[in-house]
Amino acid sequence: MGDIASTLASRYPTEFELENDRKINIRLMVPADVEAVLTFAKCLDLNDLLYLRVNITERSAVERWAHYIEAGRTYTVLALDEERVVGEASLLHSTASWTRHIGEIRMQVIPQARRNGLARVLAQEIEWIAKQMSLTMLTARMTLEQEAAQRVFRQLGFQREAVLWDYVMTADGQTRNLLVATKRL
Repeated sequence: MGDIASTLASRYPTEFELENDRKINIRLMVPADVEAVLTFAKCLDLNDLLYLRVNITERSAVERWAHYIEAGRTYTVLALDEERVVGEASLLHSTASWTRHIGEIRMQVIPQARRNGLARVLAQEIEWIAKQMSLTMLTARMTLEQEAAQRVFRQLGFQREAVLWDYVMTADGQTRNLLVATKRL
């Protein structure tokens, strides 16, 4: 764990220029970011929140997330425009399971920061972290309705592995089909 921490510390924070010539800073999320992440979550569309595994507008969920970061179970990169969080991507990984060679990527970008390459930058950062951890595969999950997310992941080299029909249920009780995509590293 110490090796990955020093490797990450040497990379972050860093600055990227997006397709719209806007500069953003990317750094690792730390437990002190709970308030900033809650503010970020409130900027997401209600439709985006329907598909999250936990409600990140709730303090307890974000505090649990911060705990997983402290424990080394999750790595999250935040995209900041000035001091405002405009996107995040997380790498979830379990060292204790038979899938210890696999990481899962999760990502969110506020609507105002989309369509300028930010999601691609965040996903590439998660892939870089996964490689530093010697993972050999990344998975991504999304519903079939999330066409923009599918497009981003396809452009990054992810391939559709499975569709699980009626696998997820939104807060309002509607079922959705879950697409699982993978990328070998």
